[in-house]
Amino acid sequence: MSVLAAGIIDWEHLTGQSKFVIDIVSIPIFSAIAGVLTNWTGVLMLFAPTRFTGFHVPGLKTLFPFLPRKLQILPIFAPGGILGFQGFVPARAEKMASFISDKALVKIGSPSDFYRELDPDALAARLSTAGRPLIRPMVDNLMEREHPQLWHDLPPRVKELVFSQVEARFPEITKRAFAQIGDNVEQLVDIKLLAVGHMRRHPELLKYIFYSMGAPELRFMTRIGVLGAPMGLLLALYLQVHHHFFLLSWIPAWFIVLAGAAVIGIVVNIIAIKVVFTPGEPKPRYRCLWKQAKLAKRQPQAAADLGRVFGHTVITLTNVTREVLTGPRGDRTMGLLEDMLRAEIASILGPVGSVVRAAVGAREFDAIQSGAAGGLVADIAPVLTQDEEFTRAQSGRIEKFCTAKLRALSPGEFMDMLYSAIEQDAWLLYAHGGFLGIFVGAVHLLIFGA
Repeated sequence: MSVLAAGIIDWEHLTGQSKFVIDIVSIPIFSAIAGVLTNWTGVLMLFAPTRFTGFHVPGLKTLFPFLPRKLQILPIFAPGGILGFQGFVPARAEKMASFISDKALVKIGSPSDFYRELDPDALAARLSTAGRPLIRPMVDNLMEREHPQLWHDLPPRVKELVFSQVEARFPEITKRAFAQIGDNVEQLVDIKLLAVGHMRRHPELLKYIFYSMGAPELRFMTRIGVLGAPMGLLLALYLQVHHHFFLLSWIPAWFIVLAGAAVIGIVVNIIAIKVVFTPGEPKPRYRCLWKQAKLAKRQPQAAADLGRVFGHTVITLTNVTREVLTGPRGDRTMGLLEDMLRAEIASILGPVGSVVRAAVGAREFDAIQSGAAGGLVADIAPVLTQDEEFTRAQSGRIEKFCTAKLRALSPGEFMDMLYSAIEQDAWLLYAHGGFLGIFVGAVHLLIFGA
């Protein structure tokens, strides 16, 4: 403590200035450094690293269950006694994605709204055009796989009739298939599960969302750390009169410096978060000095940025197709399409049905219909997403739709949607600011003394 009290350099002797002048100059400078450093590293810690990085610590696995819950939830522990770090946002990827889905996607639209924006007629036209060359080999491969002997015994003329009928009716089949999905899309797709699952698998996407939408505000959060300077000036002035307060004079000056530095680190973080995210609706200056959140003032542009993220990375044609066919409710989709296609195939085989039934038997004839229904969907669906230009066009439609809906939100709703995603974990940033403030304060004491 003697080093903290005296410092490693006698600045009064070196500069010929009084302790008052040295403190009044050095403390604000160090406080500004603490503020900027705190906010800069705080922004970095929000998002980096996206994947947990750490090392094994002997005994940590045994000690971990006895740590307070507040420490256990910090993104510095991994199972097996691993100590490291992961950005606050990617570490809470599932929770963050859930908040964003609840507050944003639900306000934007329902599954049927998103499906309608993907333009089912265009999807059907795309599938019927791109899939036509695949019809014969797919039907042939399907039947060879599911019913090889039966398909081999079928007369070539009957096979050709089946091929030609499927090709002729294919555009109508695809249009009916997408209409069937559209009529039941609320039961087939859960947009929240789609978004949460995708963001959980790709935590770096959350970083992209915040950086692409709030880059100016994140830079502001770093710059506003210079507010530590006037706070440091107040701390320096208080240190000059501290010994005159009877009830407080017993507190050592070094402790005042460390406590003050911690408070400055916390306060500049709080101010940065509040100025960027609150309030959503403009307020009189006597109630809020900055009137309105900085991000709320940029709602039209921020909405466009967020809409672009949703349209091109989350609610994409590829993700929706995967969710519809192989997601948690994919069995419903396959059941619905198999029923529809079974009826279509029965209709296609109608003119030659008696010939096929006579050739292969009634039981095998029914097996053809059932097997073709499921296999055709699985084989032909991927052609929807192979054309990059087409998928970009569909993403552009979703982007435009999301942007319009987000811009239509009130500023209060828009900011609540974003602030709720980080509000519960903001205390981690404040704690980080406090600890870093103490560190900078200790460095100041080491150099200048108390």
